[in-house]
Amino acid sequence: MADEDKDSKTEKPTEKKLRETIEKGNVPHSREATLFASMLATVIYVTFFLPERMGRMGEVLRDLFEKPDQWQLETGPDAISLFTRVGWEVGNMVLPAVALFFVFGIGASIFQNLPTPVLERIRPQFSRISPLSGFKRIFSATGLVEFGKSLAKIVLVSIVMFFVLRSQYFHAIDSMVSDPQTILVRLSTIVQRILIIVLLATIVVGIADLLWSRHHWFDQLKMTKQEVKDEHKQSQGDPIVKSRQRSIARDRARRRMMKQVPRATLVIANPTHFAVALRYVREENDAPVVVAKGQDLIALKIREIAEANNIPVFEDPPLARSMFAQVSVDSVIPSAFYKAVAELIHRVYAAQSNKKRVR
Repeated sequence: MADEDKDSKTEKPTEKKLRETIEKGNVPHSREATLFASMLATVIYVTFFLPERMGRMGEVLRDLFEKPDQWQLETGPDAISLFTRVGWEVGNMVLPAVALFFVFGIGASIFQNLPTPVLERIRPQFSRISPLSGFKRIFSATGLVEFGKSLAKIVLVSIVMFFVLRSQYFHAIDSMVSDPQTILVRLSTIVQRILIIVLLATIVVGIADLLWSRHHWFDQLKMTKQEVKDEHKQSQGDPIVKSRQRSIARDRARRRMMKQVPRATLVIANPTHFAVALRYVREENDAPVVVAKGQDLIALKIREIAEANNIPVFEDPPLARSMFAQVSVDSVIPSAFYKAVAELIHRVYAAQSNKKRVR
């Protein structure tokens, strides 16, 4: 069943799922990249900081073992003085290493993902302490890959150390009976060679693991076609519901438009397919305004309301079609229609004047 679910996840994760996953703290992370940063910090420390500090440490140890009479241990302050001297040198030798590991470790994490506060990661979860969940993580595909990488690194480091130490074997034997300061310098040289070779191998493993971790993370987030559809519905809304909402909005706009027809000055029709209702009051606008327009059944309804309110209806098919296509509701008509509409408005005003004279 799990394989079937995995096989059905063929779609790329959406931006919404990627964003939510990152917000929950689930981001691609390569342990090998962090290890490479640590190795690089170690090589820098061994190359630029360790030789000088080990030389100073060797001098302290030589004075301690060759001239023990200079260090009195008869009282407590004498012991504190000795430990302070040795501790200061040890701290002076270790402090740069701690600083380098701290800086390079944070840098490796920032390089992979920008730090963001995620409360979900610190929320107590039973799965994190469950033996069954731990067993599944260890023997999962990810766990086996991590085991393979660790085993490969151990084998690689062992082989490198064998070949490097084999060439340094007799030098190491000679240094055991030489000056203590020389022992530390030779030891640092051997360690430096080992670390440089391991660093080169770590670069290859780190790049490969960085690419694999991002590919595996993206592959784990793939979605089924149904999940994509469901998410689209959640973000964009159900198409059926949205269609219904649009229909309701159109009906409301149509009813509001129909309420404006009794305020029209005239209606231009074609005779049944198109109808455009215009209002022109000199004190309101400089040009006529379209208060309503419609096609087919709506056009007939506009004519019906106009006739019921004694609004003149003029049949001019070319003018009705052009105005219906080019002018929107509540907009002033373009200047191209001024002449034709002005003649109709003049006829309306003339008819109204005749009625007043008859009365």
